[in-house]
Amino acid sequence: MSTLSVPIPAQLEIFINNMVRNGDAANKADVVRKALYLLEQEEAIRVVLESEREPVLRGNLRDLMEKIK
Repeated sequence: MSTLSVPIPAQLEIFINNMVRNGDAANKADVVRKALYLLEQEEAIRVVLESEREPVLRGNLRDLMEKIK
């Protein structure tokens, strides 16, 4: 596991400290890890939803290739 140093605004530092103080996270690093996991999941969901909006090609591959040319 690597270490990353990231400057954060005061409001996020307060939020992180509150999460630790309230027992919602073991420490500051745990808060950041949880936030990044949630961001990763959110991005995966966004990609799936975006791909569902893409047009779907159906039919014979040779016929489709002729239409694309």
